[in-house]
Amino acid sequence: MKFKKIFTFMMLLLLSSCSLTGQTDKSGFSINKTAMNIHDRFVIPSSYKRIEYPADSFQNFLRSFPLKKYGTPVKIFDGSLKYRQDVHCSVLDIDTGKKDLQQCADAVMRLRAEYLYKTGQYEKIHFNFSNGFRADYHKWKLGYRIKNRSNRIAWVRLAEPDNSRKTFREYLDVVFMYAGSASLERELKKVPIGEVSPGDVLIQGGSPGHALIVMDAAEDIKTGKRIFILAQSYMPAQDIHIVINPENDDISPWYEADPSAKQIITPEWNFTIDNLMRFKD
Repeated sequence: MKFKKIFTFMMLLLLSSCSLTGQTDKSGFSINKTAMNIHDRFVIPSSYKRIEYPADSFQNFLRSFPLKKYGTPVKIFDGSLKYRQDVHCSVLDIDTGKKDLQQCADAVMRLRAEYLYKTGQYEKIHFNFSNGFRADYHKWKLGYRIKNRSNRIAWVRLAEPDNSRKTFREYLDVVFMYAGSASLERELKKVPIGEVSPGDVLIQGGSPGHALIVMDAAEDIKTGKRIFILAQSYMPAQDIHIVINPENDDISPWYEADPSAKQIITPEWNFTIDNLMRFKD
């Protein structure tokens, strides 16, 4: 029995890697296992080029995001292993938190908020709760906190002004508690699949719903057709990870932006191309 458990665990770890091995295959896509960020780890063939964005943009922030050592398994918030280790090929180097909060849409909001926090755009850090209440980080860092009084959510001044990372993370945990895929979807605008860019979101709001964020994008030099990479968290809260493409081993983890396709099939959720959306500001 003990041997069987060890064998199963080893198989899961093997399956956790992308279909590519680090050597360029016939399609020209490969993985640099020693690279520690998205741009450098996921190599594209010479027939493609990465779409250029300003150095200080959200798109470039995601494309340059640090990754954990290649082969790292996905862990749940409590430190245990995700029950499926066959859906990812890399893990983002960012904390999950100690509670079951940072799930799918929360991971999207986390990355968006991290970019705005890093670049000092504090007034743009805001998300709506499921009931429509707007939670602004700018107000939170001034010392206001969100309280539920007689079924009415309101701001109450309870602390001194503080813009520390600790205060920022406390704000995010409250957002994760009261916002989700349905509320996030209402804050986004639709974008054509042919224009997909890092920072865009594949989302179906609901209970349950799901959301993944585009981390990188490139295009065919001759045709202009785009490809993209997706990241997700899931339930329960877990490490944010780059998902494989279960439909195309030759280019995985890249996905093709095909306007004629009816679905975008990810390892744990299926979307339509109409589910692609973008932050409004």
